[in-house]
Amino acid sequence: MKKYKCTVCGHVYDPGEGNPDSGIAPGTAFDDIPSDWLCPICGVGKEDYELME
Repeated sequence: MKKYKCTVCGHVYDPGEGNPDSGIAPGTAFDDIPSDWLCPICGVGKEDYELME
């Protein structure tokens, strides 16, 4: 699964880990996260994440 990185603070969303503190279960692809999800570190939206190559 592809990882995504916050362009503001550098937080990496790893689908293998999910984001349990935000209700995102491990194994959840970035595209399947609700559109109102926010970065757990700096609070920006999904639009400020970019695919890690």
